[in-house]
Amino acid sequence: MAINTNELPIVALTPGDCTGVGPEQIARILSDDRLADAARLVVIGDARVLEMGMAHAGVKLKVERISSPNAASWSSSAVQLVDLGNTDPAKCPIGKASAESGRLTGETLSRAIDFAKAGEVDAITFAPLNKRAMFDGGWKFPDEHRMFASLLGHKTYFSEMNVLDGQWMSRVTGHQSLREALDGINPASITDSIELVDRMMRRTGVAKPRIAVAALNPHAGEGGLFGRDEIEMIRPTVEAAAKTGIACTGPYPADTVYVRAFAGEFDSVVAMYHDQGQIATKLRGFNRGVTVTAGLETVFTTPSHGTAFDIVGQGLAKTGALESAVRLAAQLVSMKVKEASYAH
Repeated sequence: MAINTNELPIVALTPGDCTGVGPEQIARILSDDRLADAARLVVIGDARVLEMGMAHAGVKLKVERISSPNAASWSSSAVQLVDLGNTDPAKCPIGKASAESGRLTGETLSRAIDFAKAGEVDAITFAPLNKRAMFDGGWKFPDEHRMFASLLGHKTYFSEMNVLDGQWMSRVTGHQSLREALDGINPASITDSIELVDRMMRRTGVAKPRIAVAALNPHAGEGGLFGRDEIEMIRPTVEAAAKTGIACTGPYPADTVYVRAFAGEFDSVVAMYHDQGQIATKLRGFNRGVTVTAGLETVFTTPSHGTAFDIVGQGLAKTGALESAVRLAAQLVSMKVKEASYAH
């Protein structure tokens, strides 16, 4: 790890898609010391993109170009930037996705991952990106999370999770068609999801997370009237996981379980498919949620909202979710360090 017990985690900050609000969000959070108590930030990207972000945000930053995070001067008041020199924002018009911007977004993230693999940064927080643009730009993955796993050589289970107001929302299946998702819901995938969210929440200091598992069918199947998935698969799987010591219960009807969770009854909900959980959490706090790529060796966090092409360059983009993403990344790194010290 790049940190010791007396230092803050080093978090690599990437600007996401240069045609979205990411560059201005990064410029804004770097313009004061609002995250100085959370992490040491190093920007991985192109100086021209950061300059554009400054112009959009109406701020001016003192920037110090460095060759790698190891060369950062943490006593300096200047923003530490590894200038990749790879992205000319003038060639990628703001407010619209393009294959070229997607290619460069992936390239920049790949370089940040190289620094993480080399132990020069402890986590990566990335501003919003566009999945379609990245795919069209040559990164042939359905989402960035699978790209990260591929670049890290990760072979075992991992998942995207959404964190909002202390709640960790997970799901059994992710970025795929609903027809494909149904085939991916089975005892093994449900168990993996429950175990991963339990492990992640314990890492953030929740001793025994209360995990609610959502049903697949309306009214949790209405006693078998609307399907027997709950009776024959989901409930037995949840009960088996509970016998291992995990505080999980369910399945609960998906149209009420989030109401109960946000009222404080549960710490986490495991959804069966993407929209079952995303609709609830984005209604709850669209501009505040954080997405975590859970289960990988490197910590990745990002705002749960998108590139907001409709407001790029207008100085309207809020930064709350990006700030929360940095803080959560730093927290997860610190807990990993504590776990490693306990293990020895």
